[in-house]
Amino acid sequence: MLLLDSDSQMDCSDNLFQAGYAVNSGGDSWGQSPAHLAAFGGQAFCLLWLLQTGADANQQDISGETPVHKAARTGSLECLSALVASDAQLEICNNDGKTAEDVALQYGFTECGRFLSTLRLARHRKGCIGVPGESTHVARPDTLSCTAAGQKRARVSPDAQDGKKSRDW
Repeated sequence: MLLLDSDSQMDCSDNLFQAGYAVNSGGDSWGQSPAHLAAFGGQAFCLLWLLQTGADANQQDISGETPVHKAARTGSLECLSALVASDAQLEICNNDGKTAEDVALQYGFTECGRFLSTLRLARHRKGCIGVPGESTHVARPDTLSCTAAGQKRARVSPDAQDGKKSRDW
């Protein structure tokens, strides 16, 4: 990931903290944290620093948007990459019921939309995850299931050491 002009982006964090923002505060009237502001401003280096110092990548502002929504709204692939690397949840919907993927496409950032779509599908295939909070694994109709995608599944073998997975292919 290419991070440009790190000096001006570090000024970003200095300005935020001089204004009284804590790393997860919702300090403005919209409930936006410094991570929201950095993501919306395309300040990837600042955002990465905030995430490494404990910023919540999934914190929602009063409109229900996370930093991922903000980065998608402005088309910042660098900020999206930083957030994804910090295990940001991609399925969170804002108050309008839109995911970051929806927001990116709505604002014409098709590259960001494809990036988020690919990640959503890859995460789904990797673990065959279901809807968070539900005990059953339910595949969304717009995603491929592991078996439909032809994925070979690893299994834990009783002969494997340290819980490593063996391949059954």
